[in-house]
Amino acid sequence: MKVLSQTTKTPRQTLANPGLPRWLLTASHYLFFTGKGGVGKTSLACASALALADAGKRVLLVSTDPASNIQHVFETEIGEQVPTAIAGVPRLEALNIRPAAAAEAYRERAIAPMRGLLPDEAIKSMTEELSGSCTTEIAAFDQFTMLLTDPATSLHYDHIIFDTAPTGHTLRLLSLPAAWTEFFDGNKHGASCMGPVSALQAQRTQYAQAVARLHDPQHSTLVLVSRPEPLALAEAARTSADLMHLGLNHQRLIINGVFHAADPADPLAQSMESRGRIALASMPAELRQLPSDQVPLRAINLVGLSALRSMFQPNAATKAVGNDLPLCNYDSLANLLTDIETAGHGAVLVLGKGGVGKTTIAAAIALALADRGHHVHLTTTDPAAHINQTVQDAGGRLTLSRIDPQTETQAYRQQVMALRGNDLDEQGKALLEEDLRSPCTEEVAVFHAFSRRLDEASGKFVVIDTAPTGHSLLLLDATGSYHRDVMRNMTGKAQMQVNTALTKLQDPAHTKTILVTLPETTPIREAAELQADLHRAGIKPFAWVVNASLLAARPHDPLLVARALAERNKIEHVARELASRVAVVPWFASEPSGSQGLRQMITSTGSPTAQIKSSAAPVKPE
Repeated sequence: MKVLSQTTKTPRQTLANPGLPRWLLTASHYLFFTGKGGVGKTSLACASALALADAGKRVLLVSTDPASNIQHVFETEIGEQVPTAIAGVPRLEALNIRPAAAAEAYRERAIAPMRGLLPDEAIKSMTEELSGSCTTEIAAFDQFTMLLTDPATSLHYDHIIFDTAPTGHTLRLLSLPAAWTEFFDGNKHGASCMGPVSALQAQRTQYAQAVARLHDPQHSTLVLVSRPEPLALAEAARTSADLMHLGLNHQRLIINGVFHAADPADPLAQSMESRGRIALASMPAELRQLPSDQVPLRAINLVGLSALRSMFQPNAATKAVGNDLPLCNYDSLANLLTDIETAGHGAVLVLGKGGVGKTTIAAAIALALADRGHHVHLTTTDPAAHINQTVQDAGGRLTLSRIDPQTETQAYRQQVMALRGNDLDEQGKALLEEDLRSPCTEEVAVFHAFSRRLDEASGKFVVIDTAPTGHSLLLLDATGSYHRDVMRNMTGKAQMQVNTALTKLQDPAHTKTILVTLPETTPIREAAELQADLHRAGIKPFAWVVNASLLAARPHDPLLVARALAERNKIEHVARELASRVAVVPWFASEPSGSQGLRQMITSTGSPTAQIKSSAAPVKPE
């Protein structure tokens, strides 16, 4: 990866415009935006990068999210090897660390020197061995640490801003420098998925430098982004504690999407403001100790330079016009369930961008299936999921579990040692133990646990709440890698009869895949991209669920109406262009948690001709 762009280096500039949020006036060199999916960290990271560049700073914005959407926010293609200059913003550049592209470049660097020296069959074998999720993770991680440690890059930019993946994946990324450094310290002569440890001194030095940069408060700040919602704040508090445990203590909290009702007669608006106020009043103690700021909820879609520049400005007023807009036809969750339960068993895989409500949708589906007399296992692969809080009184037919990476990794290590270690001498056992301490072992262990959950669905319903999109794609990549490994060792009829996790996912009689999204541009686009990835893997989604629709809830508050009116075309686009069937779930005045709230999500059907009747419509900011 070439880090510096082709632009001519100019001397560092001082602030030309002091009109920045106060927390950006003293911003550190590296800023890491992280948080639960859907809290707006990408919008905040992009708006912050733009504000600093407008103020005269040279800024590089980097996405480490496998499901990155900064190119959509800036409405331009973003480079994956060389930073892209953002048109109209002279000092702002952006870079996407795409795991798939990084893995391809990583494989090429490893294999290119061997071409012409080894037989084609050996080159093919090496390529296959470097095609798994482990290589994907390492390649992206390698680019991340390079950006932290490259002296030329550090000097070229006043600020490097990282828009990271949702919380669980980000914690994994930030813990890897120390994890690999520790692995190198304990493994002097063995092998790893990156090659012989003895040949990796450059990476060892790079990772140690990355650890030092991350721990230096003069260089790095972790910006925790949250919404004024209990689950998002609880997730931010856990993230803060986990980061503190890693020694990353220089943190700041941003509360995004704070809403103040303008219509005292709108119960939906009053409820939304009240819920936010109560959530902030009961904020976890860990967060109260952090410096914090608030950003108001916006009526407009934060796409494009003009919208991003408005993020740190007061909300624009709305003006009165009449609107009677019918909602397009849609299904209810109850109708989807009727088709899901026909076989009496099977897997229901719930996928989506972080923050779209897939955990809640998964829990509602699981509870409804249990209410209909079926035995159901609700499980999650999401490190940041809250299924225990979501299902509080589910009854005897519903069991809950979590695929915990640490627990699964420990069990996997013990299993491998038991199966392979008995035939090894003491030196061989020591080498195997060293190899199993590699951070990549976690990815393999989680995949095997995921496969076991799919197997269960042959005799009951198993509802699987997955991690946010990028992490789920890595899991599906591991599923495909395992399938290819199995198929390489089989021929003819044996290949036709093999039944791997991938074949179970591809079989609609075994697995129903549901994509959850919000009625907003970015979540819909990301769900569409995820669907394209699923199609390439031979997996066809069963349905889409558009969650938390203000249009279906029919508010009266001007700002909420402005947001609701913008949803109609988006929902129609999903129904007409992307999904074979769509269910729309309204935004609820009361948080849908516990059995009562989840059952309400299933039974709330709205109306195919639901209308918004209001005198408010959005006006662009002046």
